[in-house]
Amino acid sequence: MDASIKIILALLISLEISFTTSISLNIALIVCAIIYLLCKRVNWKLMLYSIFLPILPAFGSWSSLYFYGTGDHIHMSFVLLTRIFAYIWIGSCFTFTTDIDKLLKSLEQNFRLPSTFVYGVLAAFNFLPRIAQEVKIIRLAARMRGEILHFYSPQIFFKAILTSLNWSNNLAQAMRSHGFAEGATRTHYHVIKIPIWNWFVALVIFIAVQIFLFMSPFH
Repeated sequence: MDASIKIILALLISLEISFTTSISLNIALIVCAIIYLLCKRVNWKLMLYSIFLPILPAFGSWSSLYFYGTGDHIHMSFVLLTRIFAYIWIGSCFTFTTDIDKLLKSLEQNFRLPSTFVYGVLAAFNFLPRIAQEVKIIRLAARMRGEILHFYSPQIFFKAILTSLNWSNNLAQAMRSHGFAEGATRTHYHVIKIPIWNWFVALVIFIAVQIFLFMSPFH
């Protein structure tokens, strides 16, 4: 499925479960997400990350409502518990199976996202390894002067910000020199077109969620 269709579908489903109180729907989404990731053969370490990451916020939400809530607090506590896990697993289906380059290029070509924004974000992602290397250089230079900079030291953040500002200026000049003018029409070496079956599958999944929601006995 196209990356842009995938993120739209994930956002729509996540938005819907934000306004529903169906425990069974949340559990069904979690199970479907796990099956999907297993079919995609996602790294098991990433799967474990999705399991353990929401435990603390999910338990905190559940316990606060279960022990201190009012009204239908027992049901709502389990709604929030399953909803947080559903959010994580829906997001995992997108992030673990989607390439950021394909997503941004698809949004640019099919949903009119500005080219300057797309390639600026791509450049920022490509700068991440250089930022990590720059932090190592800053800490090494400080150690040569007899200073030890920890990860929470403000000097690291200040110097890294100054370096990033310099890079951003160079990046802006490079984009202008390559013709990335706001609103200008550009051609593409790799044209991304969304097949009709992508829309059909997304519509079927969304309708299936609605049917399951209204037919579920546990709300």
